[in-house]
Amino acid sequence: MIKRIYLLLAFQLLLLLPMSILRISAKDSIYPSFEIDYFKEKPIGTLIINKINLKEDLYDIDSSKNNIEEHVTILQGSKFPELLILAAHSGEGRIAYFEELDNLKINDSIKLVYNNKEYFYYVKDIWEEKKTGYININKETNNQLILTTCSPDKKNYQLVINCIKKESN
Repeated sequence: MIKRIYLLLAFQLLLLLPMSILRISAKDSIYPSFEIDYFKEKPIGTLIINKINLKEDLYDIDSSKNNIEEHVTILQGSKFPELLILAAHSGEGRIAYFEELDNLKINDSIKLVYNNKEYFYYVKDIWEEKKTGYININKETNNQLILTTCSPDKKNYQLVINCIKKESN
């Protein structure tokens, strides 16, 4: 009963305000937002591959948003900056972020923004291997980026792209 009285009083107060002050559209809410910023999951970085027009946020490996059904995903075994392994869907649809990954060639550039710092990589190796739940990676350096998705040509195979961090000039 008390709740109804408060709502009724609030509504009557709104009616007393001049229309120039009251600017609430149909999509606006008259209820205050109690959403606090730290409850939102924010990206930790962004993967940018200009050649295939890809710019997608990355979320912490423990985030609920770090899943292949929503975003490019950081896989277990990753430890930035030493080794970062990213996977995404290919094929068609709005979540097929790696749809054109097979268009990358040796020496193509990839940019990763992490904690407002830019990292640049180049494609060193490209191969396909049978899907087993694992990726065979030759750890060559402490600055490696691996991109993987389903093979566009071979059923039960995955495309793997090995990228190495460019040394600063």
